[in-house]
Amino acid sequence: MSIFAKRLKEARLHAGLSQERLGVLAGIDEMSSSARMNQYERGKHEPDFTMVERLAAVLEVPESYFYAKDDEAAWLIVTFHRMSSENRCETLELVKTRSGAVG
Repeated sequence: MSIFAKRLKEARLHAGLSQERLGVLAGIDEMSSSARMNQYERGKHEPDFTMVERLAAVLEVPESYFYAKDDEAAWLIVTFHRMSSENRCETLELVKTRSGAVG
């Protein structure tokens, strides 16, 4: 199973959506949405980036989440994405201070 397929299924299940419903919400025709989403989740096909953007919007995750190789990075990406702007700034400052990073 590809990383994309794994992350898509995780995000869909977390959102409590069926494959068909996710496909419809992402703009896929209702008649083919379930089959297409099933192919994406099995890794048989990967969507183009425009479809990835639509899936990400429906699932409320950033596009980069789908390509994170390890689970910790994926969790960090989603967690950071869902933070308020204020919390993002505070988190970045904390990480910069602790890591000695500049930027």
